[in-house]
Amino acid sequence: MDKMKVVIVTGLSGAGKTHAADWFEDHGYYCVDNMPPSLILNFVELAFMPGNKIDKAAFVVDVRGGEFFHDFSDCLDKLENYGKIDFKVLFIEASDATLVKRYSETRRNHPLSTGATTVGTIQQERNTLKELRSHADYIIDTTRLKVAGLNAELDRIFDDGDSESSFAINIVSFGYKYGIPTEADMVFDMRFIPNPYYVPSLKKLTGNNKKVSQYVMKHHITQVFIRQLREMIKEMVPHYKEEGKYHLNIAFGCTGGQHRSVATANKMAEIFKEDGYRVNLEHRQLK
Repeated sequence: MDKMKVVIVTGLSGAGKTHAADWFEDHGYYCVDNMPPSLILNFVELAFMPGNKIDKAAFVVDVRGGEFFHDFSDCLDKLENYGKIDFKVLFIEASDATLVKRYSETRRNHPLSTGATTVGTIQQERNTLKELRSHADYIIDTTRLKVAGLNAELDRIFDDGDSESSFAINIVSFGYKYGIPTEADMVFDMRFIPNPYYVPSLKKLTGNNKKVSQYVMKHHITQVFIRQLREMIKEMVPHYKEEGKYHLNIAFGCTGGQHRSVATANKMAEIFKEDGYRVNLEHRQLK
């Protein structure tokens, strides 16, 4: 074989890694669940021995590995420098509330908890995986996805890897009073736009409301910003892909995360979808 395809499937517990592994298995990948990271390279080297016919493999690795999981960073470095493989990392996540609900419905225990799964448990795992997430080639948020939706995302990424749709743009709106999202690659401060909060009829609404959105979008400076950001991203994405990066995290902030950031995030999500990118959208302060 020329190059072996290797995918590391990781992410938050309950987010859908098992369903992803099923997809890879259905598409001819040799799948191994809960593989100690230090053994992955050994498996790859074994696959290249005469007589073996494994040309693509997927390994599910997460916090269930316990002490073995701490070898993950070293494993990634070795795989990235191993010339015989086409290596990608897929990170699967979902919102805290969604994961707590899923564990409650299935009545299973979270790997980091012996009792009920709480937001604190999810945050602990999220912090553990923070560095690993930054190395991911692809990130899929399953908060609003059913299994069919997850399969469709995997189809677009791994069955059509040369198209624009393999690049994902993750968009989040937030309020500066609550802190800047640490995972953001780009942060845009929307406080240069006149604030709908000071319009009595709009104050109690959010950027998801048509009237608020129209108010935000009617300003010339907003239109200039949106047009220029769209062009900038179009220029940058091909170069990101050349460097092996297949997702971009963009955050839009305003004072409280209710009006300007939400309206702008919605508009850019709409535009990026039109441009053929996969888009995930989250409004952090609208819970």
